[in-house]
Parts: sequence; C-alpha cells; structure tokens
Amino acid sequence: MTAFLDISLLDFFLAVAVVAVGTAIQSAIGFGLAMVAAPILLLINRNLVPGPLIAAALLLVIWMAYTDRHAINMSHFKAAIAGRVIGTIPAAFLIGTVSAVTFDLVFGILVLMAVVMSLIHANIQVTPRNIFFATIAAGFMSTISSIGGPPQALVYQNARGAELRANLSVLFAMGSAVSLVALSLVGRFHLQDLLYSLMLFMGVLIGKGCSGPLQRLIDRHSARPFLLGLCAVSALLVLGRAAFSL
Repeated sequence: MTAFLDISLLDFFLAVAVVAVGTAIQSAIGFGLAMVAAPILLLINRNLVPGPLIAAALLLVIWMAYTDRHAINMSHFKAAIAGRVIGTIPAAFLIGTVSAVTFDLVFGILVLMAVVMSLIHANIQVTPRNIFFATIAAGFMSTISSIGGPPQALVYQNARGAELRANLSVLFAMGSAVSLVALSLVGRFHLQDLLYSLMLFMGVLIGKGCSGPLQRLIDRHSARPFLLGLCAVSALLVLGRAAFSL
C-alpha cells in the first residue's frame, strides 16, 4: 500500500501502531482514538489528518455502536445532528486558514475549562441542550483537527460501560459522517485520503482485538475518572505542542 501513498514503510508501521493504541482506549471507554493518535499522526505525516483519521474512526464507532446497540438511547440525537452541522460548516471553510498554534491554544484551554467545570459540577445531565452545545464544539474541533471527543465525553461522564460506549459511538458516527461530507465538499477529502484511511483502519482492527481486558476493567468501575483524566492529559499535550511551536 505504501507504493500508492506518500509515506515511508517506517512511518506506515508507526501510524498503524499509534492508531491501534488509540483504538484500544476508545473501545474501552468510548472515546480517545483521535486524542491519542491525531497529534502523533500529524508529526508522522500531515496527510493522515484530519480526513483519513476521521474516516478510520467512523468505521470503528459504527462497529462499537452495533456491538453495544442494546444500550443506545436515540431520544437526544436530533439535537446532536443539529449541533454537529452548526459546528462543522464554519470549520470546513476555516480549515487551512486557522493557525495550528492558535487552534491548539484555544482547544487546550477550552478542554481544561470543561474538565474543571465537570469537577465542580459533577452532576452534568445528558439533556438535548447539553448535547446540542457539546456537538457544536465537537463539530468544529473534529473537522479541523480530528479531535472532537472531549466535549461530548464530558456530557456522558457519569454513564457506565456499554451505555457510555454505545451513545458516544452513535454521536461520533453521525458527526464523523457530517465532517467527511463537509471536507469532501470543500475539496479536503479525496481518493488518496481514502487510501490513507484504509491504512489506518489496520490499526483499528489490531487495537479492537486487544481492547478486551481494558474494557472489562472499565465495565466494573465508573469511567468518569478515566474520561476526565484523558481529557486533561490531551489538553495539556496540545497546549505543550502549541508552546513548543511558538
């Protein structure tokens, strides 16, 4: 496959390995693939984000939603679609014009603020209003950087196991599809991007196959500490990347 792509064999294996690790985490707690993989993939090869990673993640979340389909609650997803579209449209037109450093700073600060608010207000409810605003933020962030999990994960921070994975996966599936359509319409997702997506999906298959022990651990305990911790770490890493680029 590397013969058809602008990527070395070493970078190919590194990218697949990174996606495998992110997939194992997302398979266990409901999100985390993009947060783990996007910053590293950006360093490996800029062609891997955002479109290819979003497409590979789309296949994963459809798989996860089907696996835990008994726990899906469809009552709030009209609000999710509306929010995702509102957040995605400006991002699709801004992609490539917003400074990477500026975006990293804004993203990191907003996520850390959300984590602090979640610690102060631990009883955040899954309501259409909260999902609507979370998906606006997620749509904007994901379309530009592939990383859109934290806002939606914070809304579901008090959910457990299958409920958390299933409902986040449905949100991500709908949102990723919207982002890919938007990227295609503005000329940011082509056939070569689809080939990169298939390459990254090899990592998805590996990570999903290795995620069992971590998933069983999360099912026995609340996912909230894992969610808030991963959100905070990702924000700090993104802020660190911005500081290094200044």
